[in-house]
Amino acid sequence: TVGDLAGNRARILERLVRAKAWQADLVVFPELAVTGYPPEDLLLKPRFVEDNLAALRQLVPASRGVTAVIGFVGRAPGGRLANAAAVLADGRHVATYHKQCLPNYGVFDEPRYFAPGRGPVVLDLGGARIGLTICEDLWQEEPIRRLAQEGCSLIVNMSASPYHAGKSLVRQQLFARRARQARAAIAYCNLVGGQDELVFDGSSLILDAGGRRIANGWHCREDLVLADVAGGAARRRPPLPPTRRPLGGPEEEIYEALVLGLGDYVRKNGFETVVLGLSGGIDSGLTACLAVDALGAGHVVGVVMPSRFSSRQTQEDARRLAQALGIRCEELSVEPCFAAYLETLKAPFGDRPADVAEQNIQARIRGNLLMALSNKFGWLVLTTGNKSEMATGYCTLYGDMAGGFAVIKDVPKTLVYQLARWRNRQGGPIPASVFRRAPTAELAPNQRDTDSLPPYEVLDSILKAYVEEDRSFQDIIRRNRVERKTVQRVIRMVDRTEYKRRQGPPGIKITPKAFGKDRRMPITNRYQQS
Repeated sequence: TVGDLAGNRARILERLVRAKAWQADLVVFPELAVTGYPPEDLLLKPRFVEDNLAALRQLVPASRGVTAVIGFVGRAPGGRLANAAAVLADGRHVATYHKQCLPNYGVFDEPRYFAPGRGPVVLDLGGARIGLTICEDLWQEEPIRRLAQEGCSLIVNMSASPYHAGKSLVRQQLFARRARQARAAIAYCNLVGGQDELVFDGSSLILDAGGRRIANGWHCREDLVLADVAGGAARRRPPLPPTRRPLGGPEEEIYEALVLGLGDYVRKNGFETVVLGLSGGIDSGLTACLAVDALGAGHVVGVVMPSRFSSRQTQEDARRLAQALGIRCEELSVEPCFAAYLETLKAPFGDRPADVAEQNIQARIRGNLLMALSNKFGWLVLTTGNKSEMATGYCTLYGDMAGGFAVIKDVPKTLVYQLARWRNRQGGPIPASVFRRAPTAELAPNQRDTDSLPPYEVLDSILKAYVEEDRSFQDIIRRNRVERKTVQRVIRMVDRTEYKRRQGPPGIKITPKAFGKDRRMPITNRYQQS
C-alpha cells in the first residue's frame, strides 16, 4: 500500500521469515516494496523519503542467514532520488542498485522524481553471479547485455508492472528472449495489489537460461515463489519444490484483476460497504458480481430506482440479481423527484419538446439518491458505466457518473458481455433475459442505445483503433471497413467528451490504454483528424 511504511515493512518481514524457513539463499521483493508503487508526489516530501530509509534500516537485522533484495527510495549522487534496490545480507546493508531505465510513457513518469542509475551491480552468492535489475531495465536490451558481459548466471528483476489484458504473455515472451540473449536464468518478482486506477497482478516468474518457465506465482494474489536455479553451489538441504500455479483464461484473468482492484481500493481507503444502482442491465449486473466477489455479499447494497420509463422486466431482473447474489436491495422511486423537477422547470422550459435534458434529470436524481445513502451510511458509491459509454459521452455528468469508483470504466461494452457470461458459468447470478435484451438507458419511451450509438461491435472496434492504438482516421476506415461517416461521428464524440471524463471517478485500468494517466488530451482542442 502506497505510504503505509509500517505495514509494508511488516509484510516484507513476514515473507522474509518464511523464505528463511525454506532455507532459501536469496529472497527478492517487488520494486519500491517499502513505499508502495507509485508513490508519486509523496516523493517530493523530504520527510517521506527519510521515513522510507528508516523503515529499510529496521529490516536489516532480519537478513541474518539470507540475502534479501528489497525495493526502496534511495539517494543518487548529487542529491536526487533513485528508484533503488537494497541488498541486505548477514545483518548488513551490503550493496545498493539504482534503476537505470526510467520509463516516461503511459502511466509512468519516473524521470519527474528519479535520477537514472549509472551501471550494473553484480552479487556473488553460493558460486553464482547475480545481476540486479528493476522493472524497465529488463524490458531494454542494454542493461541485460552488460550483465551478460559480467558473466551473470541469474538476473533478478524486481518490478511494479501494471496489468492490462494479455500482458502476462507479453512479459513471459520478452523475458524468455532476454534469458536466451544473456544465457542466464531470470527471476522476475512483480508487485501485487490495487493502487488507485492501477492493478499490479503479481504473476511472478522464474525462467531458466533457455527461457523455459520453471516456476510461477499466482495471478492477482500474493505468493512466495520458490525454485532452485542452476549455477549455485551444492546445498546442504533438499531441493526447493518449484512453485507452479495454474494459469487462467483471458476472461478469468481480467475478472480477477477487476476484483483485486476494486477490493483494494475499497479497503485501502477505509470503506467497508459499497452501494450501486441496479438497473436490470448488463453493466450493473457485472458490477454487482464484481463487488460481491471482492467484498462479500454482506458488504454490497443494491438500489433499484424505477422511473416512468422503466420496464417491468428490467426491474424484475434487478431484483432477481440481488436475490441471487444475496445482497441487500433497496427500492427508491425516481418518479416523485422527477415530477417535482418538471413542475419547477415548467416555466423556463415552456413548450419545448422533451429531449436529453429530461433524460439527464432522471440520471441525476439517481446519482443524488445514491450519494445521499453514501453520506448517511458511509458507503462508497460504485458507478456502472463502461468504456464505450465513457469514450463517447453516452453517460450523464453528475448522474450515472456520480460516485466514488468506476469499476468497469476501462471495460468496453463487448467485453462486459464476455465477462458477464464467464461469471455466469461460475455460478449464474445474472438473469438470462439480461443477455437477450437490447441495451437501453430507459430514460425515454422505447429507447435503445443504438438510437445514439453504432452497434457496440462496430463502436468498440473503432474505439480500440482510435483510443488505444492512436490510428488515423483513414487507417481506421481501411482496417475496420467501416463507413466514413460512422468513424467521423465516433471520433468527434470521443474528442468532445474529454471534459466529462476529467470529472468522473477513478476506475480500474485493464486495457493497454485507459482514460486518465494513460491518455492525457486537452479539453480545449480544435484539432480534428476527419
